[in-house]
Amino acid sequence: MKEYQTKDIRNIALVGHGGEGKTTLVEAILYTTGLTDRMGRVAEGTSSIDYDPEEVKRGISISLGLAPIEWKNSKINLIDVPGYFDMVGELGCALRAVEGALIMVNAVSGLAVGGEKAWDACQEHGVATGFVINQMDRENANFPKVLAELQEKYGTNVVPLQMPILEDGAFVGYADLVKGKAYRFQGKDAVDTEVPSDMQDELESLREALVEGAAMADDALMEKFFEDGTLSDEDVLDGLRKGIRSGTVNPVVCASGFENKGTYPLLNMLVDFMPSPADTDGTPAIDVESGEEIIIKADDAEKFSALVFKTISDNFVGKLSLFKIMSGTLSSTDYTPLNTNSGKMEKVASLGTMLGKKQIPISVMHAGDIGVLAKLAATSTGDTLCSKHRPVKFPPIQFPEPSVTFAVSAAKQGEEDKVFGGLARLQEEDPSFVVGKNPDTGESIISGQGELHLDIVVSKLASKFNVKAQLNDPKIPYRETIRKAVKVQGRHKKQSGGHGQFGDIWVEFEPITDGSSEFEFVDKVVGGSVPRQYIPAVEKGLRDCINHGVLAGYPVVNLRASLVDGSYHPVDSSEMAFKTAASLAFKKGMADANPVLLEPIMKVEVLVPDEYMGDVIGDLNRRRGRIMGMNPVKGQQEVVGEVPMAEMFKYATDLRSMTQARGSFKMTFDHYEEMPSNIAAKVIEEAKKSMTEDDDD
Repeated sequence: MKEYQTKDIRNIALVGHGGEGKTTLVEAILYTTGLTDRMGRVAEGTSSIDYDPEEVKRGISISLGLAPIEWKNSKINLIDVPGYFDMVGELGCALRAVEGALIMVNAVSGLAVGGEKAWDACQEHGVATGFVINQMDRENANFPKVLAELQEKYGTNVVPLQMPILEDGAFVGYADLVKGKAYRFQGKDAVDTEVPSDMQDELESLREALVEGAAMADDALMEKFFEDGTLSDEDVLDGLRKGIRSGTVNPVVCASGFENKGTYPLLNMLVDFMPSPADTDGTPAIDVESGEEIIIKADDAEKFSALVFKTISDNFVGKLSLFKIMSGTLSSTDYTPLNTNSGKMEKVASLGTMLGKKQIPISVMHAGDIGVLAKLAATSTGDTLCSKHRPVKFPPIQFPEPSVTFAVSAAKQGEEDKVFGGLARLQEEDPSFVVGKNPDTGESIISGQGELHLDIVVSKLASKFNVKAQLNDPKIPYRETIRKAVKVQGRHKKQSGGHGQFGDIWVEFEPITDGSSEFEFVDKVVGGSVPRQYIPAVEKGLRDCINHGVLAGYPVVNLRASLVDGSYHPVDSSEMAFKTAASLAFKKGMADANPVLLEPIMKVEVLVPDEYMGDVIGDLNRRRGRIMGMNPVKGQQEVVGEVPMAEMFKYATDLRSMTQARGSFKMTFDHYEEMPSNIAAKVIEEAKKSMTEDDDD
């Protein structure tokens, strides 16, 4: 692959709902441009981009795929982004590396929720955004209806550059609204043809809208448009370029990836209208030495800097780091950039790009280009590589908070290290899932974007690292406390020849109701009834006991224990005897003080469109939740509630189903609260059953 200057590079993400044909369209482009000798098919497992065994098995994209296309003396770095919601982390990675994005829209069913979410993400990242109305080969494809839907949702900024030509429902060509010409598909190419007479009026109407859209992009063009009533072809081209790059024009084209129709004009549109890295205002970064924010321009004359936006774990090659050069150039000769995140120097021994899993060597890459480096030891996704003579750091890639959590363990005893070693490798590849330990239950847990997401992680663990993990619902960190004050005696006396054991104490147990402390020990002994040297042993004995309550073995909280009296034996008393007496007092006191089970209550913030409010509130009520308030947020409604943790497992899946995937939520721990007695009884029964089974083992 030859060298390309910054102005000749286009970095474009294909985004949208899962199943809209993004990967199929990329395969058509690869075949059209001669990079493959036959079109790969996702359904057949022959796609160049979806090469991972999990992608082949499931027939969906799981990780973003890079396809570097050479077209009209330009290089188009196409990034195929998975559309399934559980793979949303890949979208954030891709949008940090591109200047433009095309949202795939189904020509039959129109804009899906995945396309809506992709639009929001594109606007948030400030990338030029267009639409491809794809699958025009399908029966009932309706370009005008889908276009009208897009314009109704996103305004008159949505401007078609083409309109399809259909004959007996077949997609046979297209009218180019910019040139005012029509073309008929002939093999991979397209030849000039006449505009069908029944399309003339619609063509003129859409052409007028296109000219108006071009005029809106520039004040001088707007003035000329008002004076002359129209614009020259050159002015239209100039206005469209400016409008697309500024976001005031969102172009629409049509295609059929499956039949490989519309790929030529699509590639032409990308080169002619979409922005190059040189067209942007630059990227904010932090100057490491001064701590100040600076703007890094995509300019070869600047010092080298790059952002690693994706890590791939390859069993044969090792770790591969996909990166975008933000400034300067990089050559394949030995070079040691600084990683400002890890503080370590990395060695660049080879340089290239990727087409699916195939690495293509490149001698020199310029600012704005996307490439791959192998075996960077101390570099992860989101890290910055730069010249040591100008250390900078780009903002980290923001990944969504996980919404589903499971307990994870090795399916086979003794393979724990292999499981967690493999998970650590996979987490480098996909930081949108998190592995950790629950400090309350001691369980190892894994959290991700959905059940499918974590199922894929476990499957990859088996296929890549030959080790099986199992997922289970995590334990809930219940607590126990008391509801009334009691005074009890703990007396330990044992005589077995020689020195005996004697410890005798009176302890008052009472609940702490103001939340000031989980456990408080108070020494109220007067007159030396318990010698000073044994009082720490009493406290130690009680603190050991609160880890396991009397109801179900859960930790005890909100408890005050006051040592008020006792007695001792000058010979037989010892620290161990008083510690044992404390244990006896604890068990008796807890049993007499009306012990209850507490459950963790979560603060839940659900963001949904207005039409789903009733369903969401009703569902939270069924989960024993309390609605605390509702707030309008960004055109949606935020429902704030408090819900028991036990009722929130798999809520992400249920919410997605309830709201057609338009709802989202955040959940944080809020407080503990007494459980209803009927539910507590079941938990206690299960806990006792589990303890019995453990004893049997």
